[in-house]
This record gives sequence, structure tokens and C-alpha cells, in this order.
Amino acid sequence: MSLNKIKGNSYYISATTNCGIFVFKNKNCLLVDTGINNTEAKKIDQILIENNLHPKYIINTHNHLDHCGGNTYFQRTYPGCLVYTSLKEKLFMENPEFQASILSSSSPIKGIDKSNKPITVDFVLDYGTNKINDEKFEVISLKGHSIEQIGIITPEKVCFLGDSIFSEEILEKYSFPYLYDIEESISTLNLLKNVDADYFVISHCNDVLTRDQIIALVDKNLENIENFKNQILDLLDQPLTREDLLENITILNDLSLNFYQYHLNFGGISAFITYLYSKGLINYSIENGKLYYFKN
Repeated sequence: MSLNKIKGNSYYISATTNCGIFVFKNKNCLLVDTGINNTEAKKIDQILIENNLHPKYIINTHNHLDHCGGNTYFQRTYPGCLVYTSLKEKLFMENPEFQASILSSSSPIKGIDKSNKPITVDFVLDYGTNKINDEKFEVISLKGHSIEQIGIITPEKVCFLGDSIFSEEILEKYSFPYLYDIEESISTLNLLKNVDADYFVISHCNDVLTRDQIIALVDKNLENIENFKNQILDLLDQPLTREDLLENITILNDLSLNFYQYHLNFGGISAFITYLYSKGLINYSIENGKLYYFKN
């Protein structure tokens, strides 16, 4: 891990989940996402200590544990450290069973309940300009990967994008990345082409991207969504259940699944079904206790 300057007072710490840093004049700093757990947070904190920085504020782009799991460490180690996010992400952070319940369609089955510890959020951010410690930050809506993910633009026009877009490395490693809402994901990706920023930090990416690079990456993400949409439509030339669809997508794309990943990808299949049904491209029938989908 290291502290990498982007521009002005905007930095990031390269990590499994990149941590955005904005440094104020008094050496207090704002963190954008905090990693998955206390161990990751301690590594981030060590970098801050080495650079005489004091974490005073945290903004979480969304509720997934690899983005907010380190909050508890910072809240405990630095009393008075304030946490910000959007309204719906706050609900999920403070009620961690919600995300697992979505994947289970019930009380969470053991193995996909990644955390049962609530993460306290102090303030809900508004879209548009928000003032924190006398500096102005722009908050933008980046829905799609999660229910109300947000992005943060610093005064130097550095934009922290969370998981609203996936790097080429991630698309190669996980060609079927989790999306909660396909239509919102597409809208967000198209929005990114016009975001008023000069530099972009993705949570799981080795490099800071320029505007031209982010536009090219948007197209690759859109192509990936289109690819899976077409795969699913081709498969639905014959009626298939959701389980059938997941099985076929897994085999066709050589996906590796453990118990948690099965449920995560099953959720991703559900998101595509919702999208395709809303567009009138597929329909359904129930026969002998099974729900089948088929192409119109």
C-alpha cells in the first residue's frame, strides 16, 4: 500500500479496494471507502500515520462490505470520525442482513451473511454540492451495482467512482460482475461519459484514469452487459428456469462458483430477467411447480 497523489489535495491509497483520500489544511483527512475489515483498515491507517494524517470523515460509496467494513476500526480508533453515505446505502449499512436477505430471498442462509455487525452512519449526503470542513464536494448518483451507490468529486475534479464501472482487470477475472439493477447500471455508465471531472478512481483498478480512458472503459462495460443480455436471450429460445440460466451462463463463460458466488451470480441473473421482462423481450409460464422464462 502507498499514498498516491492525484492532484492538489486529492490522493488515493492503492489497496484491494482503493481508498480515496482528501487532505484538509489542518492535516485532517476524508476517506472514500475503508476496505473490507479491521485488518485492511489498519493497513490504511498505517499509511495515514506515516504521512501525519488524521482521519476525520468517511464517505462510503455503497454498502458492500469491501467498501465499508473498515469503518468500525476508524470509528473506534478515532472517536468523532463522521460517516456519510446516501439514504438507502445507510439503511443497508445499518441493517447488514438486508443485502444477504436479498440474495437468500429469505432470512439469510449461513454462508452468505458476510457480516452481522451494523455500521453506524452519521449523515446522509444530498446530491449536488455538499460542504465538509469548509470544502465543497460534489455527490453524484451512480445507481446500478447497488441500490443507491454514489460518487464523490473533489474540488480538484478528481472523481471516486466506487464500483459503478469495472476495470479491464475485473472484467477479465469476473466477466459476470454483480449488478443489482441493469437499467440503472446502463444509465450510470452513460452518465460517466459526461461527468465534470479530470481524473477517475475506480475501487478495483491499478491506475487512475483520465477522461478519455474512462469513456473507453464505459464502452467496454456496456459491451459486457450487452453480451450477457444477448447470451440470455439466445438461451431463452427454449424455456428455462433461473437455475437453468445460471447453469448455462456459468458453463458458457467458465465461471468459478463457491456457495456465496452462486447466490451472488443468481442475483445477477435475476437482475437481467427483471430488465428483459421490463423491456418486453421475455415472458414466463409456470408448469408443474417450475417458473420458466422464454423469449417473446
